[in-house]
Amino acid sequence: MLHFSVLLTCVLWLLSSHRCSVDFQGREAGDMTGAGAEDDIPLGERKTVTDFCYLLDKSKQLFNGLRDLPQYGHKQWQSYFGRTFDVYTKLWKFQQQHRQVLDNRYGLKRWQIGEVASKIGQLYYHYYLRTSETSYLNEAFSFYSAIRQRSYYYQVNKEDRPELVVKKLRYYARYIVVCLLLNKMDLVKVLVKELSEEIEDYTQRFNTEDQLEWNLVLQEVAAFVEADPVVVLNDENTVVFTSNRLQEGGVPQLEQGMVVGQLTLADALIIGNCNNQVKFSELTIDMFRILQALEREPVNLATTTSKPGTLEPSEKPAKRENPHKYLLYKPTFSQLYTFLSASFKELPANSVLLVYLSATGVFPTGRLDYEGPYDFGGVLTNTNRDVVNGETVQKRNQAQKEMHCLHPGDLFPFTRKPLFVIVDSSNSTAYKNFTNLFGQPLVCLLSPTVYPKSMQDQSQRGSLFTLFLYCPLLAFLSVCGLSSLRQGLWEKAEEFLHKVYRDIGQMITRSQAIDQAFLQFYGDEFLRLLLIRFVFCSATLRLHKLFRESRSFPESYPQLPKQDTVESSLLQKHVLELAAMLDVRSLFWDGTLDVNY
Repeated sequence: MLHFSVLLTCVLWLLSSHRCSVDFQGREAGDMTGAGAEDDIPLGERKTVTDFCYLLDKSKQLFNGLRDLPQYGHKQWQSYFGRTFDVYTKLWKFQQQHRQVLDNRYGLKRWQIGEVASKIGQLYYHYYLRTSETSYLNEAFSFYSAIRQRSYYYQVNKEDRPELVVKKLRYYARYIVVCLLLNKMDLVKVLVKELSEEIEDYTQRFNTEDQLEWNLVLQEVAAFVEADPVVVLNDENTVVFTSNRLQEGGVPQLEQGMVVGQLTLADALIIGNCNNQVKFSELTIDMFRILQALEREPVNLATTTSKPGTLEPSEKPAKRENPHKYLLYKPTFSQLYTFLSASFKELPANSVLLVYLSATGVFPTGRLDYEGPYDFGGVLTNTNRDVVNGETVQKRNQAQKEMHCLHPGDLFPFTRKPLFVIVDSSNSTAYKNFTNLFGQPLVCLLSPTVYPKSMQDQSQRGSLFTLFLYCPLLAFLSVCGLSSLRQGLWEKAEEFLHKVYRDIGQMITRSQAIDQAFLQFYGDEFLRLLLIRFVFCSATLRLHKLFRESRSFPESYPQLPKQDTVESSLLQKHVLELAAMLDVRSLFWDGTLDVNY
């Protein structure tokens, strides 16, 4: 099933709209005080209620129309979003200015105010998904937190209407997703506890058929929160949650006179199709991690208030701080290709398209005399065929190619523009057989295809390779079997890694043997950090005693000059120094180890 957004399972496009005539507590819109008493209602108050009904109906109409907008392309939806925001701005301000009249003449209830605020939160959230601007995520959080703080849904539990309770449960699910994306894990745990209590009350009061679905929501979010293999503890033994978005000063600066490309990462397709991996809604843990690796830390997060009222998103942000992203959960081949083509078509000049593939490997069934771009297999795209033990059941003639697979050759047409590919799969090495047909910058970062058994047991909690690209220190601790670390030591290790990153950057830019494609991408901060983390990952695994097969090491296309980068004596020294700092030096070979590939 395709999904460009984080939710879609729990975030349904709110409940079918009901007209104002029903909202008038069972009365007709023109009969606000009962039959025969219409003349007692001042004309101004009647107009207030009529105007409110118009805005409410118009807002619902526009909101429900959002689902019909194209999921891809940047220009087709912006004007519609702008109109929707405008109506909701008027509706929110209108109910604030005329609350007493609406309470007395319309019978406005607090849960109805909460519904308006919830939809505004959804608007901001979906605007974030379409623009990748984290400021809108902060706005969504502001509205959702206000709903909880002001207890807009409190009275819902006292009414004998299960559909209203479902509204409340859906609100909690949406709020949890936003908090996850903002790394507010402490609040997530509180919300999960509250949601659990609400679900228990809901299922006890009403004879419902969706109890299992809501319990699954609880299980998914609990597993998601616990997916990180290492916890950081402060002096009070309380877990400290750290953000892994790009922060100011978190990327080594370009040295004066350094010649690198001027390309900018503009678009990213994040595809998740791994079996049995932790997920919440339709976002796998690997997708969640790489999503944050491609975003800057939101500014002024602490200043977000619980006083919603101003709704003025910019239809054209002055500066796109983050690359635009599509999130595709288990897409079919045609769906994946549609989004890929749309991104390719709208890619600005001097820009890069990134494709991240986290998916089950598809392997060739036989060897042919000619080995072309469709003879090495690739990664799985969604299909209804059976999957056994994580690998597809082959039911075709050996001379035929797998249809439900993204082969390396399928990406060839898109190499007409700068392309940066990350493949995290058991058959990632299929993509090292790329051919750069058009001379444009092209780099593929490829995960190990085999992990030690102890690492395989942790695969449900996310890939080690993606974990290195997301947070190298977290991955380093995980590969060393550490499950917790004191905050002071964590900060010391992070500071040391910043020095390591600077040295790796110099290795990349000063190498005489490195392919120019790496330097073309190095000018972009996001891609620079991914390249540096990739080199650090490769060096770490090459020195770790559990990783002895060549298939257990990351690879790349084009190949990196190993002596200048992943096998550099300086980098090996840094890895061993970090291991000694964390008291796990015995897990690594000396840096002089000669590894045969």
